Formats: sequence, C-alpha cells, structure tokens
Amino acid sequence: MTDGLDLATLMATVMDDGNGAVTPPIVQTSLFTFDSYEAFENRMAGRSNKAIYTRVQNPTVAAFEALMAKAERGEAAVGFASGMAAISSTILAFVKPGDRIACVEHVYPDSYRFMERLLRPFGVQIDYYSPKQFEDDADLLKDVQLAYLESPSSVVFQPLNLKKVTAHAKRHGVLTMIDNSWASPVFQKPLAQGVDIVLHSASKYISGHSDTVAGVVVASQKYIDRIRDLTLPLLGAKLAPFEAFLLTRGLRTLSARMRQHEATANLFIDRLSALPQVRHVHSPGPNDVPGLTGRSGLLSVEFDDSVDIPEFSNALTHFRLGVSWGGFESLILPARVGIAQIGEENSMQRFGVSPNLVRLNLGLEEAEDLWADITSALTTSTV
Repeated sequence: MTDGLDLATLMATVMDDGNGAVTPPIVQTSLFTFDSYEAFENRMAGRSNKAIYTRVQNPTVAAFEALMAKAERGEAAVGFASGMAAISSTILAFVKPGDRIACVEHVYPDSYRFMERLLRPFGVQIDYYSPKQFEDDADLLKDVQLAYLESPSSVVFQPLNLKKVTAHAKRHGVLTMIDNSWASPVFQKPLAQGVDIVLHSASKYISGHSDTVAGVVVASQKYIDRIRDLTLPLLGAKLAPFEAFLLTRGLRTLSARMRQHEATANLFIDRLSALPQVRHVHSPGPNDVPGLTGRSGLLSVEFDDSVDIPEFSNALTHFRLGVSWGGFESLILPARVGIAQIGEENSMQRFGVSPNLVRLNLGLEEAEDLWADITSALTTSTV
C-alpha cells in the first residue's frame, strides 16, 4: 500500500484479542459489569477506561476508531450511527448561540439543511463562501468561531488549498472541520494540512459495500474528549458493534478499492471531456491542491441542452438511480432530483447548480461496460 496507509499493519496492532482471531470479534452487548464496588466506583469517577455501556464505549467500536485514527494520522476517533450524526454532533460540541460559522459553498445538502433549519433558528450565524474566498481573503475568518469545509465540495467538486485556509484560521484562532468522505484517508489527510477535525460519512468509501450507515470523526485527543463528553452520550447517536465490524472489514480493502475507482474515473474523464454533449466534468485530480494525492470515483457531469436528462437516466442499465455512493455498484443522481426536494423551492438556484448536471458514482464493475452504458444512453437521449 502507498501513502503510509498500511492497514494490514494497523490491523495487526489493534485487533489481537489474545486468541489469534484474524477477524475482530463482535462484542454485542449493551452493558459491561464490574467485579467489585471499587472497580465500579473507579470507572464512574473516570479513574479507569473500562467499557461500561455501549452507548458510549464498546470494544468492537473502539477497535474501528483506533484504525481510523491511525489511518488519518490523528490522536483519537469517535464513531457515530451516520455521517449526519457525526457532522451534527461534532458541530454542536463546539458552537453556541451567537457564534459564526464560515461554510464552504456547495456543501453537502443535508449539512446545509442542518445549519439552516436547526443552527440558524438557535442563533448561530452561517455564511457561505467560495473556495477562492477562503484561500485568498486572509481576514475572511475574522470574528468566526468555526470554518466548516469540504474539499472537494459536494456536487461540483471544487477543491480547497487546505494549507492556505488553515493558516488563515490559525491566525484568527478559528476551529476548522472538514468532511473528507470524497478522498478518504488514501488520497487526502487533512490533519497533515493543518485542519483540526476530520469527518467521514463512513457509509461511503470506508464501508465500501453499501451495507452500512455510519460516521466517524478523527482529531486530537482534546477535541475527541469534548465530543465524547458532550454530544456522543447526550444525543445518543452511537455506532453499533456490528456496523463497526463491517467498517473494519471495509478498511481492509480501502486502498485497493480507491485505486480501482481512480482508474475508472480517469478513463471516464478523458472520454467524457471529448463528447460534444458535455459542457464540463467536475472532478479534481492528484496535486490539483496540496495534499490531494488521488481521485475518487465520484464526479459530476454537466450536459448541454441536447441531452434529455430523464431519458438519459432511464436508458442506463449498469448505472442505477440512487443516492449515496462509495460501494461496488455504479449510480447516477440527477442534480434536479438529488438537490431539489419537496418543500425546498428554488433549491437549484440556491445551490447554484445547473439542472443539466448529473452526479456519477463509478463503482467497481468493468470500466468498459460502464462506458458502453453511458454512450448507449446518450445515443437514445440526445435530441
């Protein structure tokens, strides 16, 4: 494996249960008992770290968290029941009414909705800025408490120069968080670029099998301790042992899967860019910004008006219509469906996304079969 992500070695360092098991055991229990009053008292007083209740601590979950901390080169990690649980629980651990958040534009739509529907009514101010504004305006983060980032951003996949942004943030004493789900630890390590807290929707590439919903946060010990003290126990969105077991399985093949996703994406970008119906392909590549060493299989394509998007979507056979991404199967998500949802008027205009844009999750099927599917669908849907 490359880029310091030797997960086989990591597995050996954290998974030995004393019995030689090659796969970590699932500790499927709600609580843990104690042999004596004194041991129980010490744990409740915080003088020991023995597991007590699976809502806050579990050996299977702890093993996955240890792997993720090492993969992202952080001191500690905490798992959650979903990516949104990780995002909301982490933000709520560090902001209060009256605080300001500077958020990258084109953020994941549910992150946007969380900020607008829950944080803003509670008195948190949120402003949205382009990657260029984050990079070039040294005083953008003045009087801001939290910079919430994605690199690349959702839907249009604009990357950020994280070293520039974190330098501005540190000068103003601003906490930085980033959703690193797109790149995974294989292709980007934001902590090494100066970011304080890294978030993942572990349902995506970390799992890799479309059978798990989970989230994980990696940071220094002091930040993870704050999350564990405040929002993990009090909001209760804990990661279950079985999901942690599945995520550990996914980590074993993460590097190999990411290389295959990248190879298919490279092929698609070259060929899509040459098609007359394509206005633009959104997908950053290696070294487009410092610290980004590869390209994942999630990209978006903006077609011209000659392509009937519903007909194109219906004509596909290998690509299936669906949300999420990161698994074996290839998916298509038209932006006009994925962003425009019931009760959200003018959401396309609000997010500044073309109605002719579609997001492609390039899975692990044969690349030439996927390409034949795209070209056949374009033939039948182009006016």
